[in-house]
Amino acid sequence: MDVTVSELLELFLQSPLVTWVKTFGPFGSSNQDNLTMYMDLVDGIFLNQIMLQIDPRPTNQRINKHVNNDVNLRIQNLTILVRNIKTYYQFLFFAIVVVPYIQLHIRPFFPPPNIIAQT
Repeated sequence: MDVTVSELLELFLQSPLVTWVKTFGPFGSSNQDNLTMYMDLVDGIFLNQIMLQIDPRPTNQRINKHVNNDVNLRIQNLTILVRNIKTYYQFLFFAIVVVPYIQLHIRPFFPPPNIIAQT
């Protein structure tokens, strides 16, 4: 059974995680394609907004709102998200969360959009 990238993307966007994320507010529009919705999710902006709804305590870290497909800015946003989640858990449960360092820029889950267009 050969699964294409577009089928994997469709499965991901129908996953329980994405369904849960959609409950926090508008995520993508009905006329967006799956790749655009995926990129809107993984740039970290919407996920950080969700984290602010969960834990509205002020933070001194500002997310990059104009990622424009810049991998470094995306990684910074996701790093801020992980840090905020860890801080929230430490505050709420008095527990320390240990997360190993992951090099996101080495092995992305999906190929860049130009490769997806070729499949």
